[in-house]
Amino acid sequence: MAGHSFHHTVLREYDVRGIVDETLHYEDAKALGQAYGTHVKRAGGSRVCVGYDGRVSSPKMAENLMAGLASTGLEVINIGLAGTPMLYFSVFELDTDGGIMITGSHNPANYNGFKMMMGKKPCFGEAIQAIGKTANAGDYEVGEGSIREEDVFDRYIDRLMRDVDMKAFTIVWDPANGSLGPAVEALVKRLPGKHIVINAEVDGTFPNHHADPTVEANLEQLKAAVAKHGADMGLSFDGDGDRIGAIDAHGRVVWGDQMLAIMAGDLLREVPGAPIIADVKASQALFDRIKELGGEPVMWKTGHSLIKDKMVELNAPLAGEMSGHIFYKHKFYGHDDALYAGIRFLNAITKQGGDLAALKDGLPAAINTPELRFDCDDVRKFDVVREVKARLEEAGADMSTVDGVRVQTSDGWWLLRASNTQAVLVARCEASTEAGLARLKHALVEALKASGVDAPSDL
Repeated sequence: MAGHSFHHTVLREYDVRGIVDETLHYEDAKALGQAYGTHVKRAGGSRVCVGYDGRVSSPKMAENLMAGLASTGLEVINIGLAGTPMLYFSVFELDTDGGIMITGSHNPANYNGFKMMMGKKPCFGEAIQAIGKTANAGDYEVGEGSIREEDVFDRYIDRLMRDVDMKAFTIVWDPANGSLGPAVEALVKRLPGKHIVINAEVDGTFPNHHADPTVEANLEQLKAAVAKHGADMGLSFDGDGDRIGAIDAHGRVVWGDQMLAIMAGDLLREVPGAPIIADVKASQALFDRIKELGGEPVMWKTGHSLIKDKMVELNAPLAGEMSGHIFYKHKFYGHDDALYAGIRFLNAITKQGGDLAALKDGLPAAINTPELRFDCDDVRKFDVVREVKARLEEAGADMSTVDGVRVQTSDGWWLLRASNTQAVLVARCEASTEAGLARLKHALVEALKASGVDAPSDL
């Protein structure tokens, strides 16, 4: 059978992703279905789920993907328009041998991609490259499969409701015209309190704002709605519903690591001494807080698939990233479901006084930069980090090398790592004083300069 080559940029560390009709094409979806389906079949599997987000290109991508999957002899269960977490849920609920979500996640409207599960686990890294090699060789299984639709929506909402234990808040919800909108609307009808949903209509052009809750500019509409309704808080989501953001009653952003600190305060009462994982970009205040609460703080690599794997290894009940991916294994499946995380966040606020703004005020104040991302060639980015690490080791620096370099000084810390998904370097600094932050920034600039890299202007 003739082989198929994907554009060299689309087979990424955690997913398959590209620009529609430029680097990612509809025929790619069929070839991916054939190659992925071949791996499922050869592992002894027979059934997979498929879901798709609200992007304009997603239904046709789904059609081609499912045709490719069925051509390998698999039974394909189409759950239809969904958030990524509902696809993950369906794999567990229907006990299938894998699943693929067609989504461009938080990327602009002209992007699309595929997030995959192999069995009940994430499919990433070398497994994605192996699927690419199978497509390249045209070494596909061939059989007469089938495609059928199954509606899991109500079962998904019922599952979310099972763990609700919150007071009656007034909340503004913003699914940002992403595919989570219908689930948000269905869920809030069953929650105590008053709920206002904005941007609930699924619209793949994202007419109101970019669907990425980690960028504060995307939260302006939510802040205005919280102020208008005198709400206790606002919750925001990305385009496919696996990342969450929050603002308090005063319109202040509650960042991913701060949300995790609040969640840890509740979880560690139920599971004393448990390991809680956060990525290397998280504040030192979070790791200190987990320890103070009697938990075991674990710093790990950035990337939702890598975090999920680490959770399994350590049997950790909770994990999270600065980017708003929050993972609950406690009472749940261990994957990043932003709606479920939202429920557990509301439960945690309820159990700790019921006032998000007060809980935010109670967290240690730190002065930090946002996550800084700057262009660097895809190969060179890893070399830069290696060079910086070697010089720091020679100088006897106090650092973690779990993902790039995170250097600890008396002022605080600075981080430099290579992105696994883009041709960029990622940096962040955090200190207890403005003067300390200036010194950390200077150290980072000098480390970059020694490798011939111009630091971004915001450093």
